[in-house]
Amino acid sequence: MEKAKQRINELIENKRATFIEAADKIWETPETRFAVEKSVQPFYDILEKEGFSIEKGLADMDHSFVATYGSGKPVIGILAEYDALSNLSQVADLGEQKAQVPGGNGHACGHNLLGTGALAGAVGIKDYMEENNLSGTIKLFGCPAEESGYGKAYMARSGVFDDVDTALSWHPWDINGIWSISSLAVYQIYYRFKGIAAHAAAAPEYGRSALDAAELMNVGVQFLREHIIDEGRVHYAFRDVGGDSANVVQPSAELHYFIRAPKIEQANEIFKRVTRIAEGAAWMTETELEIGFDSACYDYIPNQAISTVMQKNLEEYGNANLTKEDQEYAQRYYDTLPDATKEHLINRAKQVDPTLSDDDAKRLGSLPVSEQVMPLIFSDETQGSTDVGDVSWICPTAQVFIGCEPQGTPAHSWQWAANGKSSVAHKGLIAAGKVIATTAYDLLTNPELIEKAKAEHRDVLNGKTYVSAIPEDVLPK
Repeated sequence: MEKAKQRINELIENKRATFIEAADKIWETPETRFAVEKSVQPFYDILEKEGFSIEKGLADMDHSFVATYGSGKPVIGILAEYDALSNLSQVADLGEQKAQVPGGNGHACGHNLLGTGALAGAVGIKDYMEENNLSGTIKLFGCPAEESGYGKAYMARSGVFDDVDTALSWHPWDINGIWSISSLAVYQIYYRFKGIAAHAAAAPEYGRSALDAAELMNVGVQFLREHIIDEGRVHYAFRDVGGDSANVVQPSAELHYFIRAPKIEQANEIFKRVTRIAEGAAWMTETELEIGFDSACYDYIPNQAISTVMQKNLEEYGNANLTKEDQEYAQRYYDTLPDATKEHLINRAKQVDPTLSDDDAKRLGSLPVSEQVMPLIFSDETQGSTDVGDVSWICPTAQVFIGCEPQGTPAHSWQWAANGKSSVAHKGLIAAGKVIATTAYDLLTNPELIEKAKAEHRDVLNGKTYVSAIPEDVLPK
């Protein structure tokens, strides 16, 4: 087995430059949500050359795909993402915040790396299967709109993952480890109020303010926060405030709400209560309310059987082998952290390994890029939201974190966008490809592991089945 995995690593290394070039191309053409036409093209170019069959346009999304190699069971799914974030454009490699394109998009969550690391894993295991006549099926799923819109949730609703036995994914992070906790389920909803314009001084009695309705709704939600579960999260943004003229009763206003909770049914309940508040605000202001369902995704279920195997592969093959020069490069981002965060990183290093001396904990916690591997501890904690959650309800799923982002810096930050084309980032995506490919090898060659993972999945669901939270008449947009 060790010899086989070493060969898989060699095969990925042989095509290292190809994956890095693709990651940089995607970084240079940051696109958001479902409009990822340029970002998906490097995948098509490589996968066609590598002999995968490609089906495009899944689940009413123009730039989604599934690339397939092999045949028969087991079917191993690998999840790729390539969308960016709005208003996070950043000059590469710069140690301060500066937009490359003012107001433009940027890869501040590392999805240019995430997608190509998944691609490296798929190609690496494919090459090994080809060399050794190994049976089974590899499917690389190209999934738009993870950041907002949740392409995988639409794909799950369409049954795209129904024949997958297990799914593997990864994410760039500031630590190394396995995602062994859950995520928050989320509903994304538009609340649009329509009023009547009027002169705010000469004839205010003829006006009906949509902006008043939106503000009343937000006030009502603030009071609601006291009466939802502690773990619930409700946040919003104004998409329309009715115009710039203060002497006009504003005839339109639109809010975009994110409603989160540890379980999908809890998020649904909070969504219903928020909606009732919106309806009340419309009644109070005599305005009209239109509710637009944007998207939703489930909470993530980590599969312990596969995650345990992935942890071993992370420890054995997930080392990014960073150099002194890599750490010196990332120092520019570490230096932007507040002192409290730096102190937290030292404490975190000690928590990861309680046997460390204070000096060693300080050294590891002060590294610009983390070299530690987190212990594998499963818990009911939650963090963020991801449409990988929908996949994890359909089949056993595992994800790995590779520490190729500056330690202590958060996702969705300018530091992550600036780091996106660096040697540190490149080494991270290659390491991720190796962990994914070697874990896929374990699954392909060990039927007992897949059966164990599936049995655990059934036990965790305890009779529940996946039913998409997105209404059938809602399409990706």
